[in-house]
Parts: sequence; structure tokens; C-alpha cells
Amino acid sequence: MDSQTVDTIQTAQGSPSAGRLKPNALGVVGILFFVLSAQAPLTGIAGAVPIAVALGDGPGVPAAYVAAGVIILLFAVGFVAMGRHVVDAGAFYTYIGKGLGRTTGTAGAAVALFAYCAIQAAMYGLYGYLVSGLVAQYAGLDAPWWVWALVTMAVAQVLGAAGIEMGARVLAVFVLAEFSILIAFALVTFFKGGGPEGLGFAQSFSPGAALKGAPGVALMFAIASMFGFEATAIYGEEAREPRKTVPRATYLSVIVVGGFFAFTSWMLISAYGASNATAAAGKALEGGQATAFVFAPIAEQFGGWANDVLPILLATSLFAGILAFHNSANRYLFSLSRDGLLPRRVSALNRRHSPWAAGTVQTAIALVLVVPFAWAGKDPVLTLFSWFSGVAVLGIMLLYFLTSASVIVFFRRERLDTRPWNTLIAPALGALGIAGALWLILANFTTLIGGEPGTAMWLELTVPAVLVLGVITARLTRGRTTTDG
Repeated sequence: MDSQTVDTIQTAQGSPSAGRLKPNALGVVGILFFVLSAQAPLTGIAGAVPIAVALGDGPGVPAAYVAAGVIILLFAVGFVAMGRHVVDAGAFYTYIGKGLGRTTGTAGAAVALFAYCAIQAAMYGLYGYLVSGLVAQYAGLDAPWWVWALVTMAVAQVLGAAGIEMGARVLAVFVLAEFSILIAFALVTFFKGGGPEGLGFAQSFSPGAALKGAPGVALMFAIASMFGFEATAIYGEEAREPRKTVPRATYLSVIVVGGFFAFTSWMLISAYGASNATAAAGKALEGGQATAFVFAPIAEQFGGWANDVLPILLATSLFAGILAFHNSANRYLFSLSRDGLLPRRVSALNRRHSPWAAGTVQTAIALVLVVPFAWAGKDPVLTLFSWFSGVAVLGIMLLYFLTSASVIVFFRRERLDTRPWNTLIAPALGALGIAGALWLILANFTTLIGGEPGTAMWLELTVPAVLVLGVITARLTRGRTTTDG
């Protein structure tokens, strides 16, 4: 057995007595569905595109998605190279620790866990608001948003404990539904030759279009929409042939998601006409119905029934995202517990090899994050959804940067892979792109959260605060871990 294989096995197991998640449970397609669910395609299109068009570079938004895809793809090269030697449910935690040391890895784990729980809590806010309206409309039952959020927490807990295959099947149904209607709209529009001004390729993808207006804002929202692809590595321990499956799933997810957002946003702009798209998006935002910018042309293409179906698909899109992030977060908790950074009980597995104890802790964290907003009577969309979405994006981008740096350090030290493009050039270029994106996010954070400058500042400070908390945890638990990170 070669040293590379030994390293992989030791990392996956942590110690000879460590619990293992169910092996050989997921293939490339199964992992891809988890990634697509985390990115919630309809939520990303209906939530981000109208704002990016209105406040960013207008018809040049599709180019921003292409640029975001290139940055993430460069990051993915080093991410995949590291994944060939390290397989663990902790992903960022393990990857960062292997290159930058145990303390930095633990700090990264704290930020990752916080980001995943924050984005899930954000989704609960928007999901509860949507479901409350849908149930009132179709069933005549008027219940506050937080009731449906609490019910869904219980459902996510049950599905998470039922095993990874069950979660993959549920997500497949929801993702295919939302993905299909958006792709169908985009393809029909494309083959019809676009809208009133044609396809408008140059108006969306030329350098002039890409740099018009506020391209930084558009790029910020484009990168935020791609949040979640790194889940491919989280499921490496449960994948069939992880050294092949995870790289394929990673590259496929980046290409599919980046291409999907670029193509769909291009066809939405084409449906309005490049010269009219910015005004239409602005009007939708002013009316408090940003989704109308997306729903209206789809309904015009397919008929009025789309206006009834799309809000339901938006709700299921959010549910899929909630379940995906529940599974991601509980695997982080499981990995931290298995490595001695959390109480051992958290790494308990049920007979389906599912981390049910970690799932219970994750659900408790969701309650802690969501209930105060319900108790205070805050608007679930303008506060819970907007604030936590921004914080989560900021946290994940920081993790991308730390991971890129760790990849470079790890391979310079270990020499397990000497390919310069995979272990130095692409990670370095990815780190530069991510650093630029981080600067844009910080510079436009008030816009991202749709709040006030004072609120934005306090929310920004939560990420470094969690990072420091992770460092303190690493110091307090030194000597108790089962891996050297």
C-alpha cells in the first residue's frame, strides 16, 4: 500500500476506533444533487439576478457569472488536488489544517460551521415567509412564518437521520423540478432568437458590457450565487471511489452551475431586451416584488400557470437548500467531534451510518439562530434572510482564500503532487480572484444585506469573532485531537 493511500485512509478514519460514515453511498450524480440543492438554482436566479441587473452592470450580468465561474474553477483546481490526498467529512477544516496548521484549521472549521448554519437560518426566514403565504392562499390557514420554519426543522432532522441516500432522492426531485422549468424557459427563448432585441450576445458578454455600471456589485452577487459547490468534498467519505468521484463532481458542479446561471440570466435579459432590462429590474425591486422580474417572462412564455407553480417551486428550492446545508453542517460537527474538538457523543452514528447526534445539534443551532427573530417580531426576509445570507457569503469566501493558501503550502512541503498548475499557479490565481471578491463584498456589504451601514459593520465583525473563537477552541483542546491537522 503506497503512502498516498495510507494518508487517505488515516485522514478518513481519524483513528483506528473512529466512527465512519456510510461508505460507497453516493456517486457523482448524487453528490451533484447535493451541490445544486445547496445553491438553490431558482432562489439564486429569482433572488440575485434582479438585484445584480438593477444595481450592478445591467445587461452585463451574465458576464459576471462567467467571471465568477472562472474564479471558482481556478480555486477548484487546487481544491481537487488536495482532495486526492485528504478525504474527510470536515473538508475545509481538514484541508486548511493540513497546510496551515491545526489552529488555523480549527478556526476555519468554526467559520465553516457558522456559515453553513447561517445560510440555512437565512433560508428558513424566506422559506417560512413563502410557505406561510402559500398555505394561506391555497388552504386558508393563516399561521406565522416561524411555525412553518419549526415544522421544517423537524422534517430536515428526520430526513438527515434517515441516511444520505434518502436525502439525495428527496433533493433530486426538487432540484429537477426547478432546474427543468428554468432551463426550458432559457432554451425556448434561445431557439426563438431571443426577445424584442434578439439574443443580444454582445450586450451581455462584451468587455464593455461587463465593465458597465457597477460590475463589482454584479460579480459579488454572482459569486454569492455559487456558494455551496465545495460540498463535493464533504461527502468524500461517503462517495464511491472518492479519489475519482469527488474531482469529477467538483468540476461538473462548477461548470454546470456557472453555465446555468450565465445562460439563464442571459435569456432573462434577452426576454426584456438589453436596453430595457435594467429599468424592468429596478421597477420590480421598487415594487417589493423582485421575483416578478424572473417570473413574468417565464409566465409570458409558458402561460399563466407558471405564476402559480413558480412560487411553489421557489419554496421547494429553499427546502432543498435547507436539507443540503443541514447535511453539510452535521458532517462538520461529526468530524470535529471525531477529532476531539467537540464532545464524543456528537459523533454518534445510527444504524444507517448517519450522524444523528450531530444533526440534532445542528437543528438546535438553527433554533438558536431563528427563534430570536420570531420572538422579536422581525421581518424574516428583510432581517433574517438578508443579514445571515451576507454573513454566510463573507465567511465562505474567507474559507476559499484560506484553503487556496493551504493548498500551496501543503504541496510545497509534502511534494505529493509536483504539477505546478494544479498545486501553485491555479490556486494562486484563484486566491487573487477570491481576495478581489472579498474586497468587493466588504465594500458593498450594505447593499448585499439590504440594511444600514451600522448593521452591516456589526454583521461583518461576526466572522472574525467566530474565527477568534475557533483559535481559542484549538488552544483549549490541544492534545485531545485524534489527528494532527
